[in-house]
Formats: sequence, structure tokens, C-alpha cells
Amino acid sequence: TRSLSITSGGQLMFEKAQGEKVTLPCTFVLSEEDEGPLDIEWVLIPADNQKKEQIIIMYSADRIYNNYYAATTGRMQFANPDPKSGDGSLDILNLKSADTGTYQCKVKKLPGVQSQKLQLMVFVKPARTKCSVEGSQEIGKDVTLRCVSQEGSPLLSYDWRRVSGTHELPATSVLNKNTGELLLKNASQDYSGTYNCVASNRIGTDECSIELNVTPPINTAGIIAGAIIGTVLGLSVLAILIFCYCKKQKEKKYEKEVHHDIREDVPPPKSRTSTARSYIGSNRSSLGSMSPSNMEGYTKTPYSQVPSEDFERTPGQNPTFATSKVAAPNLSRMGAVPVMIPAQSKDGSIV
Repeated sequence: TRSLSITSGGQLMFEKAQGEKVTLPCTFVLSEEDEGPLDIEWVLIPADNQKKEQIIIMYSADRIYNNYYAATTGRMQFANPDPKSGDGSLDILNLKSADTGTYQCKVKKLPGVQSQKLQLMVFVKPARTKCSVEGSQEIGKDVTLRCVSQEGSPLLSYDWRRVSGTHELPATSVLNKNTGELLLKNASQDYSGTYNCVASNRIGTDECSIELNVTPPINTAGIIAGAIIGTVLGLSVLAILIFCYCKKQKEKKYEKEVHHDIREDVPPPKSRTSTARSYIGSNRSSLGSMSPSNMEGYTKTPYSQVPSEDFERTPGQNPTFATSKVAAPNLSRMGAVPVMIPAQSKDGSIV
């Protein structure tokens, strides 16, 4: 008995880039003997055999059902709005890497049943490729240039090329196309220049560049000696600053103490000698003005005491000192020359 058959038996493998669109073909021819209702199903067969097949879209009883698989909602549709016409092909829009897998088209019209499997590979173009240098960029050292794409489907291939100088890689270089490593052994200054890395897969490429500058070895001994000298000089300057600061503080403290101990605006205290001399001088002037007739009231009693500045006076006493009331100062104690004061005897003669 003749039954329905699927006629799209040509290409069974499809490779597309992420973001593109693909049409998975599924055309068929019905038989006169097929009298049951027409059903068309698209099923995603997981790579893991332990998982069940997942219906992603279906046509049944003249109606389309496309809400079975949330990951493809809004991105999958029948290529022909009327699949019963014999075209049940599937369109997948805005492809993603997760769409990679095996798709099966099932056409049923009882008693006839036919199916066809198609393989879809969604590749991600290399993107965000970065170049870097590992190792010391010194003459005689081994230097490694690395190239890695942050995005991109597996089976990426990396290729390095030199874009300056001779445009050829150094003779000692070793390239690993799978990892993107370029090893430059025993580097010399001739290796300096700009290097470019190209990452590629089946659907696209991406690239990056890096500058290599091979220099003579660094004089570490000189650097260490310079660091030591600089440290010593720094400590010396610090010590000098601390010494000057301490010295300045001591000078300020000394000036402050001297300022409190000595006051130039205060006159020196009077000495007892100057007081006695001024007293004797005033008495001599008073005696010199006396005549012999006025000296009866004075006795020959010598002065034996030095009057103090605030000597006692009797109330109402005349400022002129009487010899009988005032004791003569002890001039010898003050270091002064004794002065002889004349006195009058009872017979009227001057003694």
C-alpha cells in the first residue's frame, strides 16, 4: 500500500552563526490511502540519551501549537503558514548556541507515518580577543605571547603574525594554534615589534595586537645600591631636622626662663651705705649752719648706730636732728670715713 513520504532528503547538516536564521526543511507527499487527521511535529532530541525528547512546535487538526518549549518561544515557526499543503519546514530565528542539537520532523496521517532527522550546529563568532605577554622582556630570556577569545564556539584556531620589521616570526618561535601561545626562546632586541593574533572558527574571526619591547637586563646591583644610598641620605636629613628642632626648642625655653628671672625696668635696691652717707651729709649741712652759741644742746656722745631709713620721730619734733636724740651712725661698719663734729664746752670754747 502506498503511504505518505518525506521528500526533503537532501541536506541533513546545517551550520549557522549565532544570531542568524535557519530553515530546516520538511516537505512531504500524502497518499490517497491516508485518511486520518494530519499531524506534524518538530522534536528536539537532546545529546544526553537519558533525557526525553522535547516537542517544540506542532500542527494538529488545522491548528498550530508553538508554546511547548519556552527556550524557543517566539523564535520558531512553520515556514509555510498552511503546513497541510505539503510543507512542514521549520524556521528558527535569532539562533543561539543553545539551539545546537538534533531536530526530527514527524509527519503522521494514519495509517502513514514518516520522520526525518536534521543536525543543526550554531557557532559563536570569536569575540573579545585579548593579547598579553608573559615573562621578562629581557635579552636572553624566554617570552610567551598569549591570545585568548572570551567568546567563540569550540575548535577555535589561533594564528600569530608579525606586522612590523620583517613580517616574519623569529626563527626560535614555537606556535600552538589550539591554545594561542607563541613562545619566543632566547629573545633578542631584534624580536621587538608589533605582533598580531587572529582567532578564527568556521563562521568568523577576531584579532588583537600587542607591542613587544626586548631590553637589556636590569642592573639590580645598581638599583639596590641606589636604594641604600637614598635611604641613608633620607635618614641623615631627618636626623638633622630633628636636631635643629630640639635645639630651637631649648633656646626658646632658655629665653623664657631668663625673661622671668631678670626685669630691666625694676631699679636695684638701695644699699645701707648710701642711706648712711645721705644721712650724714644732711647732718653736716645742718651743723655747718650752727654757730657756737647754738651748740649747747649737743653732747660729745659719738654716734654708735646707723639710723634706719624710717627712724622714729617724736610727735611735733623739728626735722632738724638733735644730737641728744639721734645716735651717730657707725661709719666704720659702712666703710665710710668718720667725720668730726664740733661741740661747745661749758666755758664756751669749741671742742
